[in-house]
Amino acid sequence: MNTTPDAVRPRNVLLVTAHPEPRSLNASLAAFAAGELRAAGHRVRVSDLYAMKWKAGVDADDFPGHAGPERLDILADSGRATLAGGLAGDIAAEQEKLRWSDAVILQFPLWWFSVPALLKGWIDRVFTYEFAHGPSVPPPYGEGPLAGKRALISVTAGARASAFSERGIHGHLADILFPLQHGLFWFTGIAPLEPFALYGAVGLEPERFEEAKEAYARRLAGLFTDAPVPFRALEGGDYGHDMRLRSGAEAPGTSGFGLHRRPAGAAAAATA
Repeated sequence: MNTTPDAVRPRNVLLVTAHPEPRSLNASLAAFAAGELRAAGHRVRVSDLYAMKWKAGVDADDFPGHAGPERLDILADSGRATLAGGLAGDIAAEQEKLRWSDAVILQFPLWWFSVPALLKGWIDRVFTYEFAHGPSVPPPYGEGPLAGKRALISVTAGARASAFSERGIHGHLADILFPLQHGLFWFTGIAPLEPFALYGAVGLEPERFEEAKEAYARRLAGLFTDAPVPFRALEGGDYGHDMRLRSGAEAPGTSGFGLHRRPAGAAAAATA
């Protein structure tokens, strides 16, 4: 019987990074994360999208079985190709990495309040119908086909932290990252952790980078033990048949995306 404590048991981690410069801050953070995780005994696979020359756009080439003259139906064609094992090779390889992983880390710079195009293309092409969502897999938001996995976003931003605060001009970082945290990870069953953010990243001084690595090391150490973001489960009774939060389910004063987090002290949904 395995007596290794769960917190230190070796796990599989997929690290996806998107920056065109191999000497960039993002590349340094990705290398640091891979080193820390491997030193802790975990197995790490890295998808460096720029180094891989990843194709960002979804098209008919993603589904080799698609009949050329027929209208391309992305949802239907991707679902058929997924179920038939007929996806393009690069997509199938990334899906295999996701199945293998116990946790996924996305490392990227915040560009125009979103991810770089290659990372968006990785999401668009890899999270196919009938793999990440669809009638052949468990329902979204809390269950999902990728349930049991965790996710951590590591993001760099040029602006100072105050600009991303509750009253900051850029908006709260949790709101900016909601499409990834809730709409990608939680939708597919992955339990996201609070993000790690490195602000003021332009011209970062060496001493601040050392401080950032210390802070990031603490977050990596808690990859499998820190509490995930307490998003509500679709099937937990908080939402009606119309997929709207039931009246009175929110904590007093809560609004916006915060409505979809369980109030402090509420019963937690099952997460990894």
